[in-house]
Amino acid sequence: MRVAVVGATGMVGEIMLQVLAERNFPITELIPVASERSVGKEIEWQGKTYKVVNLKTAVEMQPEIAFFSAGGETSLEWAPKFAAAGTTVIDNSSAWRMDETKKLIVPEINASTLTKEDKIIANPNCSTIQLVLTLAPLHAKYDIKRIVVSTYQSITGTGVKAMQQLENEYAGEKGEMAYKYPIHRNAIPQCDVFEDNDYTKEEMKLVRETQKILDDRTIAVTATAVRIPVVGGHSEAVNVEFENDFEVTEVRKILHNTPGIKVQDNTDTFTYPMPIYAQGKDEVFVGRIRRDESQPNTINMWIVADNLRKGAATNTIQIAEYLIANNLI
Repeated sequence: MRVAVVGATGMVGEIMLQVLAERNFPITELIPVASERSVGKEIEWQGKTYKVVNLKTAVEMQPEIAFFSAGGETSLEWAPKFAAAGTTVIDNSSAWRMDETKKLIVPEINASTLTKEDKIIANPNCSTIQLVLTLAPLHAKYDIKRIVVSTYQSITGTGVKAMQQLENEYAGEKGEMAYKYPIHRNAIPQCDVFEDNDYTKEEMKLVRETQKILDDRTIAVTATAVRIPVVGGHSEAVNVEFENDFEVTEVRKILHNTPGIKVQDNTDTFTYPMPIYAQGKDEVFVGRIRRDESQPNTINMWIVADNLRKGAATNTIQIAEYLIANNLI
């Protein structure tokens, strides 16, 4: 199977290559793709050396699958060209997520909706994936009415430039700024640009993508997204109001039995999810599960995941694994 990784030299692209190797993804020919300035560079993968090619060359090579992690503009221009050549594109940008003709997939939730005709498949936003993976089984059981989510997001979601800014600030050195303000010893209540309603794009992704993936536009969602000086992953404080009442012990049991979820919830031993432990792992970690005593049928929880893995690379590759397992490619 010929597999193209578009954005292979970027932060998520490098994690994709790592996850492909870890999961023994069936690749007969790897096609690393990047911008023109990276063309001709060599990358090592699984003991072999591969030359980076440009997008035009990659389309002509007609890979069976193309994993895209190169930004929305690149995806909008090139994903249809790959699809027209018979390639199945799994896109990690925001370009196709809210397109009503494209599926937005978290495999554990809605992979069963995929068909051979789906040649461009959208991978959700990182903060959305960990939220919906946790809430989907609870929605099925108790019927979610409203979600209030506050995120505490890793600088890795911004990219290498943000990592460098933090390192410079740690060292007391001046350098290029990924953010408008220092991130060291700070929390910035802005992830992405502001929309007309004064919410950021990141906050509105949580609203729109959650409704689409759970296939329920009646769920009310409100979000505040904050960038913090953390590397390991994104954290979310989530308050969920259900139509129906629940037992906290039953909620824990449901989550414990949900594939991809790991419950870490024992206040006696100070056991709860933290990004320092989530880094490099594919599970979504859930803890601090407790009833909201201020109103009925409402629960609080704390959700943490590595945003570069399950929040991006791993989820993308799991989609491809489902397509292969079900003869959809």
